Amino acid sequence: MMRILLFLATNVAIMVVVSIIFNVLGISGALDAQGVDLNLNALLLMSAIIGTTGSLISLAMSKWSAKQAMGVHVIDHPQSQTEQWLLDVVEKQARLVGIDMPEVGIFQAPEANAFATGMNKNSALVAVSTGLLHSMTADEVEAVVGHEMTHVANGDMVTMALMQGVVNTFVYFFATIIGHFVDRVVFKTERGYGPAYYITQLIAQIVLGFLASMLVMWFSRYREFKADAGDAQLAGTPKMIAALRALQRAHEVPELPGQLAAFGINGGGVGRLFMSHPPLEERIAALQNNR
Repeated sequence: MMRILLFLATNVAIMVVVSIIFNVLGISGALDAQGVDLNLNALLLMSAIIGTTGSLISLAMSKWSAKQAMGVHVIDHPQSQTEQWLLDVVEKQARLVGIDMPEVGIFQAPEANAFATGMNKNSALVAVSTGLLHSMTADEVEAVVGHEMTHVANGDMVTMALMQGVVNTFVYFFATIIGHFVDRVVFKTERGYGPAYYITQLIAQIVLGFLASMLVMWFSRYREFKADAGDAQLAGTPKMIAALRALQRAHEVPELPGQLAAFGINGGGVGRLFMSHPPLEERIAALQNNR
């Protein structure tokens, strides 16, 4: 709850600052002079509602969506020694990080992968793939689970959703201004909205959203380093390094959709700006340097 209150306070503060900047720089007057009749304060508020609502709804549905999309089998009553061991590992780590016991599940996938999701840290889901259980040692699996449990304890799912909401707010805000400008100034629409507004606004949302994703991906990479560091304290640095090296040996692990990705091997160059996870060698080096 505190995280959401801070998010709302931050969003309001940003909206106030943007409003002041627009008034000080005379941007509102300049737009009015060009015939772009926009109430920027009202637009900013509407953008915040539109931008954050979808993100919060997505967060609220994340656990259900993950179960459906990945076909997660939630372990209610362990049917094997492996399932019992996995429950025991998660229960032990939940006590260590101070959160309620999350739901634990297994999904069918040949790749070694895992994810954590949920509305809050005390109502989470942690799931691992069958490929991970079959290809890694018990210590390596424990490290992967510890990485996910650190994500949960840090509230990363909530933080990422809220950050995406802020990004969505300003993407919609500036895309709408661009759409209005093109419609009024370039195509001279005087009443209502012409086709140019809808087309331009849509294109601007796509382009700005693509560019803004660099900020979201930067934060995602940052949280991966933090989760690795937390797991080093939880399961131990050697186990975490061993798990990352096991992923390196697999050469390439495709990411899960959206927020569900847990581990991945990525390239560099310009593409690095859009990576949700740092290269595995960098994560290993960070762990070794913090020993």
